[in-house]
Amino acid sequence: MDTRQSQTPEEELQHLKEVNEPEDFAHPEPDETQPEAREPSRGLPWLLPLVIVLAVAVLGYLLVVGMSG
Repeated sequence: MDTRQSQTPEEELQHLKEVNEPEDFAHPEPDETQPEAREPSRGLPWLLPLVIVLAVAVLGYLLVVGMSG
């Protein structure tokens, strides 16, 4: 079953023009000029290292307890 939308020749030509335009580095994308784009992420950057350290500690503990028993 073909699910593509049919385009008029004018729409297809316009789409090809938009796709084939080279990127304009002199004028960056609008999101780069927005203040929230320049702010550092406020996620949880410490969460992944914490999870890794805890996993290594638990595995180390289980390994030590398993060998002594």
